[in-house]
Amino acid sequence: MPVRNDFQPGEFCWVDLAAHDLAAAADWYGALFGWTEVKQDAPNAPPYSFFLKGDVPAAAGGQMSDEMKAQGIPPVWNSYVCVEDCEAMQKRAAELGATITVPTMEIPGHGKLCYFMDPAGASIAMWQSTAAGPGVFTAEHGGMSWVELMCRDVGAAREFYGRLFGWKFVDMPMEGVAYTMIKVGEKDAGGIMPMDGPQFEGVPNHWLVYFAVDDCAATTAKAGETGGMVRVPPTDIPVGTFSVLADPQGGTFATITITATC
Repeated sequence: MPVRNDFQPGEFCWVDLAAHDLAAAADWYGALFGWTEVKQDAPNAPPYSFFLKGDVPAAAGGQMSDEMKAQGIPPVWNSYVCVEDCEAMQKRAAELGATITVPTMEIPGHGKLCYFMDPAGASIAMWQSTAAGPGVFTAEHGGMSWVELMCRDVGAAREFYGRLFGWKFVDMPMEGVAYTMIKVGEKDAGGIMPMDGPQFEGVPNHWLVYFAVDDCAATTAKAGETGGMVRVPPTDIPVGTFSVLADPQGGTFATITITATC
């Protein structure tokens, strides 16, 4: 089983869903990815559940507050970057023009987190682990595979995130797309996709989470048959096949079947 406990600062280390209806979301994703929900008991905190593959967390979900739902905030998948000092990185993000939406808070027995929006409005989170955990299930069916920024000004994004996380960038031209690879040391850590076509009209800048699946076409079909929405149908790219989906509540994510190495 592909389990990671070795995330380095600057790598994406965790994803979770802010759901309008956590129970319904857990059931739907469980059927799609083979996840098992394990509810967490945190006093004075909103409902939160781990989604396990076997006995290892693959992702998690939290219940969005009534206040947030009343504001029209849609369900969203959150991406977390591993950091060594959450407070210091929060300060640095603000200095670089980010808007802090959830200041650094401690999750007792686990770590610290902070949410912010980059200067162009894309929401992202940081995570500082303070305790050893069971690791994170990755790379295989139902596991986190990739995280990608969809944005309109790639140069500005590279400047901001490069200064914040120390990311390096490599141009990876694809057919019709000027794709950017995010590098942490020698590791491929994520990507940046420009939203420069009419199909992106009205779509805000955002980070998109990809989950590995054994068969992208079959998973996409199952999502559509069970109340989900297909935003982008299965599409071949140099490393495999991907699709962009939304769960029945509107939370957007991607699936990918890797068939080759670039």
